[in-house]
Formats: sequence, structure tokens, C-alpha cells
Amino acid sequence: MATPSPSEQPAPQPRPSGSSEPLWQPGPGGSQPPHHAGGGGGGQSGWVSGLALFGGVVMLVDGIFAILNGIMGIAKDQVYVATPSYVFRFNLTAWGWIHLILGVLLVAVGYGVLRGALWGRIAGVFLASLSVIVNLVWLPHYPLWSLIAVGLGVAVIWALSVYTPERVRR
Repeated sequence: MATPSPSEQPAPQPRPSGSSEPLWQPGPGGSQPPHHAGGGGGGQSGWVSGLALFGGVVMLVDGIFAILNGIMGIAKDQVYVATPSYVFRFNLTAWGWIHLILGVLLVAVGYGVLRGALWGRIAGVFLASLSVIVNLVWLPHYPLWSLIAVGLGVAVIWALSVYTPERVRR
């Protein structure tokens, strides 16, 4: 019996895009991510999959920090510096609620990204963009963290935009 050539073998069928396969799971032979460099396929290297994992983790961490910022803004307005002549002048309690709601959404969507869900990546790009805008407007109140959050948000947007799961590329 002759082994069929690669061109005669049926192509694997992709899974539905809404499946919840995690971005990374240890394989039976070790701890390599499933889309590691040199694994064949469509040429996507391990660092791209690693960036998607990075994006999900950063969304979780940024969400937790946003929740904490929101709680501080809601509970005690005197934590932050109020700038008197700023164009986007909101009550700091309102900023607290904005950060709290955004933080909860970031945590939920970050979990979806780590699960490998398509909706998580799409919502992740949207929420990371919203987070960048909120942190730019929040800049006078908490400048150092706002700049860090903007940079991380841009990195998350890029990481989630370039990631394509192996099952979709085939």
C-alpha cells in the first residue's frame, strides 16, 4: 500500500470561528505553544501567537488597574488632581464610573481573548482603542500611568490585529 502524497490527502476543515480554543495549552510532549516557530503551516511564527497571548494578559491587567482607578475616583475624589481649565472637565466621580465600567469590560474581553474566541479579538481591538482614547483624555489627572496605558493599548491593538489562528489560515 502506498502512502498518499500530501496533495492527495484531504485538507483539514477549519473549526467555526466562535469556538473557544485557548491561545495556548501545553501539548502532550512539552510546553511549546501550539503555533510555535518552525511548526510548518502558513508562516506565522511563535512571537505573533505570543503577542496575542500578551494582548489578552495586558487587557486583564489594564482592566484590573482601570477598576482600581474607578473605585478610587468613586470612593474618594481627592485622590486625583483636578485641573481647573481642562477642556474635558468631568466630575472625578464620573471619571471613576467611566474607568470602572471600562475596566470590567476589559477584564471580560481579555478572558475571551485568552480563550481564543473571535469575538474576544474583535471586541478587544475596540475596547483597547476606547481605552487609548479614555487614557489620553485622562492624561492631566494621572499622567504617567495614562502614557503607559496608551502605549500598552496600542500594543494590544497591534497584537490582536496581526494574530490569525492556525485553524483559520489552512
